[in-house]
Amino acid sequence: MPKKTTHFVCQNCGAVYGRWAGQCSACGEWNTIVEEAVPTSDSPMATAGVNGHKIDFSDLRGAPEIIFRLKTGIGELDRVCGGGLVPGSVVLVGGDPGIGKSTLLLQAVSALTRGVNKQGSPTKCAYISGEESVDQVRLRALRLGLADNPVDLASETRIRDIVATLDVADCPDVVIIDSIQTMYSDMVESAPGTVAQVRACGHELIRLAKKRNFVLLLVGHVTKEGTLAGPRVLEHMVDTVLYFEGDRGHHFRILRSVKNRFGATDEIGVFEMTEKGLSEVQNPSALFLADRQGNVSGSCVFAGIEGSRPMLVEIQALVAPMAGTSPRRAVVGWDANRLNMLLAVLETRCGVCLSNKDIFLNVAGGLKLSEPAVDLAAVMAVLSGVFNHPLPSDMVIFGEIGLSGEIRNVPQSDLRLKEAEKLGFAKALIPQNKKKKSTFKATEIGNLKTLLEFFERK
Repeated sequence: MPKKTTHFVCQNCGAVYGRWAGQCSACGEWNTIVEEAVPTSDSPMATAGVNGHKIDFSDLRGAPEIIFRLKTGIGELDRVCGGGLVPGSVVLVGGDPGIGKSTLLLQAVSALTRGVNKQGSPTKCAYISGEESVDQVRLRALRLGLADNPVDLASETRIRDIVATLDVADCPDVVIIDSIQTMYSDMVESAPGTVAQVRACGHELIRLAKKRNFVLLLVGHVTKEGTLAGPRVLEHMVDTVLYFEGDRGHHFRILRSVKNRFGATDEIGVFEMTEKGLSEVQNPSALFLADRQGNVSGSCVFAGIEGSRPMLVEIQALVAPMAGTSPRRAVVGWDANRLNMLLAVLETRCGVCLSNKDIFLNVAGGLKLSEPAVDLAAVMAVLSGVFNHPLPSDMVIFGEIGLSGEIRNVPQSDLRLKEAEKLGFAKALIPQNKKKKSTFKATEIGNLKTLLEFFERK
């Protein structure tokens, strides 16, 4: 009998080592390296596909097949997925515990059963849970008012049994696995949730989904940093990666697409958590600005773009006298390093002394922003707090700021301004654009080329 060999694998990034170490040199995490067995040459996984066959090539001139999409009936989910779910595709949904991943997918499959598939038959859906029993899933469906929908439920974690059940001619059109970290393969000698198990189970399920042409929805856990747990290769194997974000202190949730082979990336869907589950938010800008108060210093409205959707959010800044030996800089919903850079620009280029003040910046509503167009709104909110001078309540602000103090143009300015005008905003503080003239009503401050120009006008 051949001797079993082992290696050591980081459970965070999948790096392989010859011996154990306390810290992974690839990702820098501590105590994530675990010993795992190496598949031997006579194992089923190692010997699979030894006798191959010649593949056939084709050119790029062939007419592509029109993609059929299954409509979930949830408009925000369909938007993020590119218009619906594509048969044979694999979607990975990640998010914090208790954020609503299982609730969203249960609502989605319940809505799908009321539609039809490509053949015109009622859509058949299966929900396989490895974390909850069938009765627990039924209780959630009863609370959400979905108990009457014909969804096939099962509670199973053994991947061999799941594959045997689904590998049939009349397989379901949509299959949900909740979650991939609870599945295990008896051909891999490691605990469920490890890199080897997640990789092996993910590969088997994805292969089956492509073979039987059904939609596979995988639920994934996230780490404390907010990234999907397990091997990074899982994100490369799937067709779509969705992150379900939100703050438990707020009642809304954001579904964000970070990878999509059948649609646009960085698209978002907005949901509101209610007693009856997740409900769609048709106008997110109105939701984020619902509790905004006017005539308050340190507050302004930023006109941003999330995917293909314009969105208005409130940027809040609080400037207080320094309480300790060094000034504090706290940021929620934005990049703290970006704020520090802009504060340095204000001190160096505009002569605004901020080294003796504590500054706190918050994106109201818990939304996380990443685009550089937030720069001008963040700076104006800070300046409003420094001078205790409220900005006009009907003004929107956006623009990127460079290290020399110049204000640069950002994409899709007209789309941002149209959204602002729709919500009753009549003024704008935006970068100067000589090539394109906007029809939006600007204030006497108008367009800016540099931050210093703002101080000269004031």
